[in-house]
Amino acid sequence: MRRRYAYRMAQLVTRVDDRLAAAVDDLVSAGIVASRSEAVRIGLEALVDQTQREMIGKSIRHGYEQHPQGEGEVGWADEASRRMIEEEPW
Repeated sequence: MRRRYAYRMAQLVTRVDDRLAAAVDDLVSAGIVASRSEAVRIGLEALVDQTQREMIGKSIRHGYEQHPQGEGEVGWADEASRRMIEEEPW
């Protein structure tokens, strides 16, 4: 089982300053993460996720800049909202 786990996981080697290593060790001591490796994985996953979301957001924004929505595409929502508010028994 151990060979199989190691075989499927890429290994990254990096250096960090003493301050950051101590902060990660504090997270391990506090039980927030199980190990330094887990802390690094969580940090990398967060960085990759954030970067991907930003890229998708930029792509969506670019699409709307190239092809803005017109009144016919969004006007119905405003009208529907007005009608719903008018129907409320305030």
